[in-house]
Amino acid sequence: MTAAAGLSRTFWSGRRVFVTGHTGFKGGWLMGLLQRLGADAHGYALAPPYEPNVFTAADVSRFGSSTIGDIRDGTRLAAAMADAAPEIVLHLAAQALVRPARANPVDTFSTNVVGTAQVLDAVRAAPGVTACVVVTSDKVYDNVEWPWAYRETDRLGGKEPYGASKACTELVVESYRASYFSGDGHTALLASARAGNVIGGGDWAEDRLIPDAVRAFSTGGSLTIRNPSSVRPWQHVLEPLSGYLRLAEALATGVSLPPPLAYNFGPAADDAVPVRVIADEIASRWAGAASWSHDTRFQPYEARLLEVDSAKARTLLGWQPRWRLAQALDRTIDWYKAFYAGHDMHVFTQRQIDEYLNG
Repeated sequence: MTAAAGLSRTFWSGRRVFVTGHTGFKGGWLMGLLQRLGADAHGYALAPPYEPNVFTAADVSRFGSSTIGDIRDGTRLAAAMADAAPEIVLHLAAQALVRPARANPVDTFSTNVVGTAQVLDAVRAAPGVTACVVVTSDKVYDNVEWPWAYRETDRLGGKEPYGASKACTELVVESYRASYFSGDGHTALLASARAGNVIGGGDWAEDRLIPDAVRAFSTGGSLTIRNPSSVRPWQHVLEPLSGYLRLAEALATGVSLPPPLAYNFGPAADDAVPVRVIADEIASRWAGAASWSHDTRFQPYEARLLEVDSAKARTLLGWQPRWRLAQALDRTIDWYKAFYAGHDMHVFTQRQIDEYLNG
């Protein structure tokens, strides 16, 4: 049986899946998505770095088992993966914020590059793994801010530490694929996935637009924006997650996928809009006195235009985004309002996942 989102419930039901980064925003939603598909999910990550967080708010530990640990701790990671005996590995754990990467580049490179190598080494030692998807970012590209979307064959780069660390991660993936996951008898197939700016309930990270807005609006304050003219490919968190699972499913079932084994997962082209548009939409949905202003002080470099082309995923994987920007914003703000109103967010999160899966 296939869910409306293009995912096979038959494939995922009972499938043992190892998720790194399950205590984070995307990882928490991924655990919920896997649970609703019937998978047996096992998470490995550091404890949530801030409060509140989706892991606690949505009681993500009820979606699967949980091990708290650092992906750079190869011994602990390998032991956790061996205990889970996964068939699928989804690597999301990362230092995922641009401004903290600028403040602490060494930690960012250590987590994103060395941590990924540790994960792939653990996969090498896990004989039951048939597919591994490493999640990087749309910021892996050498962004010259041209007016068309980046494709998977475009040049990698990184003008700031976060983007550079993710581009380096792609090189680690490619080197491991060529050295250890090609023609040596190992059953695992390895691919990378790149997505843009994701939104959805439960993200409280600093220096992200919607979390910053929610913190401001929930206390009656005003949102301050660094770069209101910057254009980003906005999408609900469930969109790329469904793409990661579709990619893993294709790898594990032997679908013939031509190189490079890297896939973009982005929204419809006209859902890439300036930050100011999103700020207006959030303020309107929050209502009351919600408002925003432009912080005109000097800001470190951030790309002002970035879009990715997802034609490859649509053509080869049969994946396509389901919720347009307005729907994604509606469900995002609904989630936060429910949280602040005291709802059971485990149940509420399950309900939104079911809406996505079942159309």
